[in-house]
Amino acid sequence: MSAAAFECRRCGHCCHGVGGIIMTARDRERLAEHLGISVAELVERYAERVGGKIRLLAGDDGYCVFFRQGVGCGVHPGRPDICRAWPFFRGNLVDQASWEMIQSDCPGVDGSAGHEAFVREGVDYLYANGLMHEPGEETPHALVLPDELKRRNRS
Repeated sequence: MSAAAFECRRCGHCCHGVGGIIMTARDRERLAEHLGISVAELVERYAERVGGKIRLLAGDDGYCVFFRQGVGCGVHPGRPDICRAWPFFRGNLVDQASWEMIQSDCPGVDGSAGHEAFVREGVDYLYANGLMHEPGEETPHALVLPDELKRRNRS
């Protein structure tokens, strides 16, 4: 059996940055339930609407508002699909150069496995975990796979 093309090291790099954690309605419901608050309160306290999408806020340190240094994700069971899917985003799956670039930031990506293995593992993971999304007004583009990857998984 070959080594995994990705194994999370919980370094938190993917939790850093502003604007990338888009939440769908399903994400908001899951996270609100996990926190024991209403969806309206979740959005009011921890999110903002930008360009028709709702995204989690970042703290003053530039990390997701729920990231805890030395611990990691403070809402791991309730985290949004975009977080659950990393690094198996559309761009990293369809573009080898993007996959090569993430290796310098994400120590969990094993470059020696090769891009093809990463793509196979990623598509399988997305399907197995219900992380495939259809295009939509609030859908993160990173979670919408092109048809050629959808067909590939079926064969």
